[in-house]
Amino acid sequence: MRSHDYGRDVLSAPKRRKVPEVPAELGLVVEDASSGFCGAVVRFEQGRVVLEDRRGGTRQFPLLPAAFLIDGAPVTLTRPAPTAAPAAARAFSASGSIRVEGLKARTARDSRIWVEGLHDAELVERVWGHDLRVEGVVVEPLDGVDVLAERIAGFGTGPGRRLGVLVDHLVPGSKESRLVSAISDPDVLVTGHPYVDVWQAVKPEAVGIAAWPVVPRGVPWKEGVCAALGWGEPWQGWQRVLAGVGGFRDLEPAILGAVERLIDFVTEPLPD
Repeated sequence: MRSHDYGRDVLSAPKRRKVPEVPAELGLVVEDASSGFCGAVVRFEQGRVVLEDRRGGTRQFPLLPAAFLIDGAPVTLTRPAPTAAPAAARAFSASGSIRVEGLKARTARDSRIWVEGLHDAELVERVWGHDLRVEGVVVEPLDGVDVLAERIAGFGTGPGRRLGVLVDHLVPGSKESRLVSAISDPDVLVTGHPYVDVWQAVKPEAVGIAAWPVVPRGVPWKEGVCAALGWGEPWQGWQRVLAGVGGFRDLEPAILGAVERLIDFVTEPLPD
């Protein structure tokens, strides 16, 4: 005789529905089942999850089983699995090039870069110093473009012994452009910028001014700028200018391109 099927034994323990486990990724929005506090996961502190609501308020909650709701359904939050540490970010030099770590001094090339004065040399060093040390290029002040032809003749250029020259105020019709036009040595490259002085190659906002002052004709430019801005003597003004330069973004595009071309020229490999 077959026994009757009366269904589930009412005295047996009920089967519990498995509550899903959800990694508490940053930004995940959940609700605390007991308090009704709703917010996004922002961090973990002492084994607790910290939620932040839409008003910016934060609260901590223990990671208990089925303690949270997502879209009204209970979940158990778990700490997300640790991710692999990100690769070390590449460090960049002031010129924007990739910095060479552990750089060792390199024997200086025979080739050189000449600039008009000490301020030009200090500015080039501030932005391109790392690149020049990597390449073994020395920058030297020329003390004025008037002596350029004479200095080139005395230097003695040739294959592997090139000169790159950075000239201020290199614009059509200027004294500088006339002197440069007489240079025809294939191992010499002259580039320049349109500014009266290398100070102007620094963006005004980098030194905290709206624009470089207009200096009356007949007044030495550096003295006129310092007088107009209340910067004291030119050496004090230059300290302000140089301190405002942290990298290539603080310089005008005209000088950036000019210096980059010179570095490429004097470091070009010799043909086989």
